[in-house]
Amino acid sequence: MVKCSCSRFLFCVNAAIYPWFLVWVHFNSHSGLPAKLINGGIAGIVGVTCVFPIDLVKTRLQNQRQGQQIYKNMMDCLVKTVRSEGYFGMYRGAAVNLTLVTPEKAIKLAANDFFRQHLNKNEKGLTVFKEMLAGCGAGMCQVVITTPMEMLKIQLQDAGRLAAQQIKPASMSPTKLAATRVLSRSYNAGPSTATSALSATQIARELLRTQGIPGLYKGLWATLMRDVPFSMVYFPLFAHLNQLGQPSRDESAPFYWAFFSGCLAGSTAAVAVNPCDVVKTRLQSLNKGASEESYNGVVNCVSKIMRKEGPSAFLKGAGCRALVIAPLFGIAQVMYFIGIGEFILDLSPFN
Repeated sequence: MVKCSCSRFLFCVNAAIYPWFLVWVHFNSHSGLPAKLINGGIAGIVGVTCVFPIDLVKTRLQNQRQGQQIYKNMMDCLVKTVRSEGYFGMYRGAAVNLTLVTPEKAIKLAANDFFRQHLNKNEKGLTVFKEMLAGCGAGMCQVVITTPMEMLKIQLQDAGRLAAQQIKPASMSPTKLAATRVLSRSYNAGPSTATSALSATQIARELLRTQGIPGLYKGLWATLMRDVPFSMVYFPLFAHLNQLGQPSRDESAPFYWAFFSGCLAGSTAAVAVNPCDVVKTRLQSLNKGASEESYNGVVNCVSKIMRKEGPSAFLKGAGCRALVIAPLFGIAQVMYFIGIGEFILDLSPFN
């Protein structure tokens, strides 16, 4: 009942913010906001296409339990994935990301602008605290898209790990192996193994049929715990790093400096919130391997990971996550520097 009430509260908060946010978007369409949304969307699509295999590796490494390791490290995971699932196996779940990354980036960037503008009404500039507050608001708004996107993506990404666990009898006792072979997806009725070729659409339909909309928003609190601090770290850090590269107050930073600032701010924020990302991944994984723990919430998940795997488990996949996020935000800066959105809307030529 408490979880349900908390989720309803968050939806009410977002429902209260969005009408004003959409009105602001409408009346500010002349100020370059549509171009920013186009740039963010293109950056997201290009970035996801480039770094998605590393994101898949991150999910699989984070879901490994102690004593059941199939992958030794990032390179080992990539090699084994290509061998067992082929090249396109590295892109399991990419379609979900490519479909939803544009609205996610649009909401995040537009919401950050929205909050920055309202926190800077006196036009004296923003303090670090207000910059963090604007980032916090942007992070809260984006989870409306991010949570179901991550929920569906994780099921598809982790399927290969569970399949590999089934065909590795030497590393399991007969009891564990038998348990794995009869394992069924919690959202799929009847016997099913991790090798089932379920699509994101099928998973979404089954979740909606059995659990309703809350089924797609499992792990909402953990997603907020990750995305809100990430935005609070990234936006102010990028603004200040980028400012260091400006020749003068009226000139923009050079292209290479903006790229470097985006990469550094993104990777720093990614590693800082990696423990929350591990918790989110574990909570959103519906299908478990043999003898793998189930969790009843954020606190329960943190407690069990700490007790059974130790503090180092919260840093699983941190390197992969930094490698994913750094280019994503670096590419975003490339899009803004080139001005693709402005060119498409015929506002200015390519930079």
